[in-house]
Amino acid sequence: MKANSSSVYIDLKRLLAVKPLRGLWQLIAGHHRAYATAAVSLGFAAAARTGVYLLLAYFVDQVLGNAEFSNRVPLVALAFIGLAAVQGVFTYLSGHLAGRTAEAAAQRLRNYLYDHIQRLSFVYHDRTKVGELIQRSTSDVDAMRRFFATEAVGFGRILMLFLVNFLAIFFINARLAWLSVIVVPITVTMSYFFFKRISDAYEEFQEQDAILSSVLQENLSGVRVVKAFARQEYEIDKFEKENWEKFVRGRSLLLWHSYFWPTSDILTGAQMLFGFYTGAMMTINGIISLGDYLAYAGMLIWIIWPIRNLGRTIVQMSTGLVSFKRILEVVKEDREPLDTGDYVPQAAPKGAIVFDHVTFAYEEEQPVLKDVSFETKPGDVVALLGSTGSGKSTLINLLPRFYDYREGSITLDGIELNRYPRTYLREHIGLVQQEPFLFSRSIRENIAYSVGRKVTDDEVFEAAKAAAIHDVILTFPHGYDTLVGERGVTLSGGQKQRVTLARTLLKNPAILVLDDATSSVDTETEAAIRDALDALMATRTTFLIAHRIQSVMDADLILVFDNGELVQRGTHDQLLREKGIYRQVFDIQTSIEEEVEREVSTAGT
Repeated sequence: MKANSSSVYIDLKRLLAVKPLRGLWQLIAGHHRAYATAAVSLGFAAAARTGVYLLLAYFVDQVLGNAEFSNRVPLVALAFIGLAAVQGVFTYLSGHLAGRTAEAAAQRLRNYLYDHIQRLSFVYHDRTKVGELIQRSTSDVDAMRRFFATEAVGFGRILMLFLVNFLAIFFINARLAWLSVIVVPITVTMSYFFFKRISDAYEEFQEQDAILSSVLQENLSGVRVVKAFARQEYEIDKFEKENWEKFVRGRSLLLWHSYFWPTSDILTGAQMLFGFYTGAMMTINGIISLGDYLAYAGMLIWIIWPIRNLGRTIVQMSTGLVSFKRILEVVKEDREPLDTGDYVPQAAPKGAIVFDHVTFAYEEEQPVLKDVSFETKPGDVVALLGSTGSGKSTLINLLPRFYDYREGSITLDGIELNRYPRTYLREHIGLVQQEPFLFSRSIRENIAYSVGRKVTDDEVFEAAKAAAIHDVILTFPHGYDTLVGERGVTLSGGQKQRVTLARTLLKNPAILVLDDATSSVDTETEAAIRDALDALMATRTTFLIAHRIQSVMDADLILVFDNGELVQRGTHDQLLREKGIYRQVFDIQTSIEEEVEREVSTAGT
């Protein structure tokens, strides 16, 4: 990861795994000097503020009533103005540098998280909700920005104010200084007590906020399904239930805050009254001068105020540290090793694939594929048939190593599949998934997305023609520059499927995988796509998942799956001669088609 302002590389995962606090410091790499300057500026601003009170003491004790009063007043006035200017300049400098550093850290963290999440495994994304990741990449990162901008630097400001003013009072009278900070140990202990409880309450609140975000994101993504089935009331009830839980947890968080502030105000208020009384008695008894007392009264406020706000800052820092902890949970996840593998051919694979007793499970003791074995030759068209959940999509997801098999063997051109880097496999395997996904970009950009280079219009047009979508695109007002909307909602299901097919064909993969790629198109369009694909499929190994017998009957090898097991294999003619699932599906589909034809012919007469 590189920051825009510097070329400092930060392996945040490695740093945080060893020393999380060091990771916080490294997060602002390239801005250390600015942040240190912000901290030092706080010291100068605090010293200038204390200097005002010491100057007041000098004015009262040494200037008022002095024979040279008229000569000294202008100098004292200039000194007051100078100290105020110093305080203002350094306060501004501190806030500006801290804010700039915080924004840079937040930008860097967002970039790192985005890059990191892109590189996490399919297994991680399977078990993690999208709303949870969005929450940690936005709300939690913003909490970290506030941590650097106000809370961490605010903690330093409090320490500086306390230290400078305490030393100044100690210089006036040591006993008075110690009597002015009696409440400090009590306040710090109480702050730590509330810190633990508010941290826990805030973490629970953030977790529920993430759940609510997931519910909202899921509902908005599926709003057309909700409307189609008139399930608005059900979705509203579900949202209100999670929103109520967020309200309850937020109320608990606020209650802890409401317990803390009155208690701290009572303690610090009592300390201030005690200090004023003690200082006044010392002045009456002649132990300190009137000027010293006036200076002390002002500095006491800037001792008590930091003590009171120490608790506030600690509590606020707790929210930042909780968010940091939540971010760490994502950062500590291992990335998918894309380039791991000791065999990288210079050329594209030929496509000879062998499955040898392969068993695979997403979860232990629940195998999705059971002892699957088959062999394909380069250029073969392999069709996979079976009911939903029989393991067809899982099998093709093993080819680009979206998941790694644990039992058995898969070889590509005679080499164990696990020896190929994932990057190589995914460069040469084109996958059209069962659920088409398009980005909120133009059709041209969506088709060109599959290749990491600039492509010509002719290349895009050829891919679209092969997917039987070119003529349809030309009917749109803006043609290939038409924006498809979020997730491609402005296109029909069949149009989306064909655009994703064009995206894969532009990649010109050595191995083509069509996961029910023609499920969302009509029979006529499917025939057009198949005609265009026949020439492409003749020169590359193709895996084809389909539910229509008509789509798979020309395949070189048909594999029939049932409950994760390979129960039949052969060509169309071979399987028709066997009793089994394939023959049953063929008979059912044939009878349905004949019935439809009879009804159409009857309606026509």
